[in-house]
Amino acid sequence: MALKLIQRFPLLGQFGIHCCPAVCPSRLCRLPNTRNVGQLSGVACLCTQVGGCVRRLGCRGLHLDSVRRSLSTTIIREPSFVTCSSVGLHRDSGPQFCLTQLHGPTAAEEQAFQQRLQSCSSSRQVLSLLHSVAIMSDIMAAAALHRVADLEQVGNSLKDPEVLEKDTIRALCFQLEQDSRRLTDAGLVSALLACTRLFLDPWSTLMVRLVSESQERLDRGQMSVGQLCTLGHAMLTMEGPASVMVEQVMEIIQKQDPVQWSLADLTAVYKFLQGGVVQDGRYRDLLNAMHTHAVTVTSRMNPAAVSGLLSALVTLNQTQAMPLVISLCKQAVRHVPNFNDEELTVVLGALMHFGHSDRYFVEAMEKYVPTMTFTSHPETVTKVVQFFGRRCILSPAVLDAVAESFVYRADDYSTSQVARHIMALGKLGYLPPNAGAVFRKVEIILHSRFSHFQPRTMLNLLHSCTLLERFPVNFVSKVFSSYFLQQLQGHGTGMDRIILAQLTQLYMTLKLECPFYEGPRLLPKYRVKSFLMSGRSLETPVDPHLYNSVKTGLVNLLGARSYFGSKVLTPYCYTLDVEIKLDEEGYVLPASHNEDVYKRIALCIDGQKRFTTNKRQLLGKEAIKQRHLRLLGYEVVQIPYYEFEKLQNKTSVVEYLHQKIFPHSYRLSW
Repeated sequence: MALKLIQRFPLLGQFGIHCCPAVCPSRLCRLPNTRNVGQLSGVACLCTQVGGCVRRLGCRGLHLDSVRRSLSTTIIREPSFVTCSSVGLHRDSGPQFCLTQLHGPTAAEEQAFQQRLQSCSSSRQVLSLLHSVAIMSDIMAAAALHRVADLEQVGNSLKDPEVLEKDTIRALCFQLEQDSRRLTDAGLVSALLACTRLFLDPWSTLMVRLVSESQERLDRGQMSVGQLCTLGHAMLTMEGPASVMVEQVMEIIQKQDPVQWSLADLTAVYKFLQGGVVQDGRYRDLLNAMHTHAVTVTSRMNPAAVSGLLSALVTLNQTQAMPLVISLCKQAVRHVPNFNDEELTVVLGALMHFGHSDRYFVEAMEKYVPTMTFTSHPETVTKVVQFFGRRCILSPAVLDAVAESFVYRADDYSTSQVARHIMALGKLGYLPPNAGAVFRKVEIILHSRFSHFQPRTMLNLLHSCTLLERFPVNFVSKVFSSYFLQQLQGHGTGMDRIILAQLTQLYMTLKLECPFYEGPRLLPKYRVKSFLMSGRSLETPVDPHLYNSVKTGLVNLLGARSYFGSKVLTPYCYTLDVEIKLDEEGYVLPASHNEDVYKRIALCIDGQKRFTTNKRQLLGKEAIKQRHLRLLGYEVVQIPYYEFEKLQNKTSVVEYLHQKIFPHSYRLSW
């Protein structure tokens, strides 16, 4: 702000304050403080003739008015003259760039440059490209810096910080600094954002000049929406959401009507807000207006826009924007084969976040997934199977293709990705045709990388195996060890109930289905009394409407409500929807009767939520429950919703229940 005030005092302009001293490129990339910057003896200056760039000793940059500044600004790389006594820029041999407003690149040349830039897979290739380009605009120069950031940025640092010391980067940054006042608005804000992505010192001369010039342009109020968002991103990175310039940007954006924005502007604002501007419910009216407008233009969105908007909606947690989510999902159907791995991963993650799936989207995925499982990024393939598992969609075409690729690619998967593959299969209760090869691969991974798994990830993996009747006996002994259980508790946070329930069911599975198991026992303090709990649970609560209909039919069949129990918690942690007790002769006993019970019948009243959404297959957690109840001595009678809903009247209901519960006896008269 002090620099901004200095520039607004015209008297200070007489002392050259408006044109800060140049900084040596070799020092700029080391992020010097502006107080240590000295005056250079010679700089590359603005070209005012067609003949090329002119170097003058001690020349100052020209101060152009707003009209001239709006002209096309380009950067020309000065030719290198190799002589025995040649001296490079500031005692370092290297390329030199100069801004000019003459003979800028054509649109075709800029597009070709951008395409070549995106094809670069290393910073060295970017630098080679810059060496080969004779003329480029400031937009192209900023794009080059962005590409270097794309290739080098890892978290909050650069993989190779020395890339900033390269002569080409130093010369490019030096010229951007020298001629910051001559940059176009788009080039200025893009260059500033690129510098933040390269983690340049905010107090370096380059950054101070770019920020100061951006403030002046912002005050004029002539920036486009896209440019405002780019500037906002840069200032968010430098100063956070409390930045005065960020607030100023948002004030300007809020005064506009989203209906008047282009599709590019709309997506830019979403991305800007996603960056951390929205806090404590701020800008709700703006977001609602944007959602309303976005629904009307989703049909024109390309894959990047669809992915970008869904990502923003997730970050902003816009649960009230379901009409927009649904509209974006419909548009995503068209782009399924065209999404790149990152975009498809985002789309699937967003649909899981909002709990939405579309039949046409699923069909498109069923056609596309078999073509990509061997070539796509491991996280993308994992997200695919996770999506189908989370949405309870049983698709053999997708799951079989993923399982086939898993056998060949699992060594390249992280432990989390391996676990999520098996968790999806376990939830759906689905065994692919190559299940033997899949679980042999899982066993190999567990042997070689057991210590690499996070404790909760390991528990999820082993528990999912038991849902599919695959029993990891060799590894459970490690899970029940005191060391592993201490790790599960985390940093003093303790275990939540779902973890304790998984441990209990895992132990129960070994006792019931692996009687030869003689490893460590699970201590009672780690066991739960019921698998049924609010929220995430190892059992699905009975559907109330279906339960009431069945209950009425049972009263008519048995003659009284007292002859069956409802929602009975067994000593084995499972909750029975209905329990009927019989004596040795087959007569029904009152529910309260606990003596002379010869047989117990467990009625599983299975509503839609206990099955996969598209097929009549029980979910893994319901299948293991019924399997365990049978092993515990119960006679399990399943009352599925799709059979019961066909019954038209009281008589048909009673006859149906009689055939289900007492298939070998005549109708009794109570």
